[in-house]
Amino acid sequence: MSTNPADPLVALVALPGVPDAVDSVRKAVDRVYGHRVMRRRSNEVTSEAALRGARASAALSGADWALEEVRRRTDFSGDEEARTVGAALRLGAEAGQLLSIWRQSPMRVLARLHLVAAGDPGRPAAGAVADPASPASPAADSAAGLVAGSVADSVGRPRQDGEPVDEPLIDAPLPDATEVAGRLEGLSDLIVAGSSAPALVTAAVVHGELLALRPFTSYSGLVARAAERIVLIGSGLDPKAICPAEVGHAEQGRAAYVAAFEGYLSGTPEGMAAWIAHCGRAVELGVRESTAVCEALQRGAA
Repeated sequence: MSTNPADPLVALVALPGVPDAVDSVRKAVDRVYGHRVMRRRSNEVTSEAALRGARASAALSGADWALEEVRRRTDFSGDEEARTVGAALRLGAEAGQLLSIWRQSPMRVLARLHLVAAGDPGRPAAGAVADPASPASPAADSAAGLVAGSVADSVGRPRQDGEPVDEPLIDAPLPDATEVAGRLEGLSDLIVAGSSAPALVTAAVVHGELLALRPFTSYSGLVARAAERIVLIGSGLDPKAICPAEVGHAEQGRAAYVAAFEGYLSGTPEGMAAWIAHCGRAVELGVRESTAVCEALQRGAA
């Protein structure tokens, strides 16, 4: 339930097509959760969803590997594509560990996600506390606190003006560091205050805003999709993490992903509705993927 008297996400729920998208997602998720395999083997479905979601997110970031290649590999340090796949896998494993922190301190979760993606999960983020699982503090949760730190050390903090940004696929104009800090602060306040909007709407806004800001010097797209996943899981829509929206985003294609994102960037009612609907379709395709996994497990057990 929202504790925010001025809940800005509520207006998005009434946009044309959004109620239908929300309803369709809810029904699809309910169907896969009702599958008989989920009663006994849900952990296997969750693990497979994480793997497939990571593969798909990496594909959107330019590392489009076959699922079996991702499953087979143990070393992801060889080249840029391998590092991207490795980053996506680490994020998929980490996301579920951060659910309790997200609603209290989303800024620290984002810092942690970038540390994990960059392959240095043991080091504290610049300007943040060393242990992201410890109780939140207002100073650590502020955008200004995260921005602080060495310019040379860009891992785990929002980028500063003049730092290069490596983000495949998205080439929209980059907001400057001041705008990034302000909008991250606003996004954090929105999450902490809570919203009565459906999980799909909140997840789409979090995803779209992080893509628009590209707040880190690297892996911002992977982090944005991981944050979307955290919202969908933590909201209770997908508590067992078996509906990988990343699969659906990749299945709809990179061109469709970018086109829908441009709708978000436009800020128009039509553009926002199209982005939310695109994210809803992504969840439904993720549900379809996990339904196929359930069917395969059922055939194997028969």
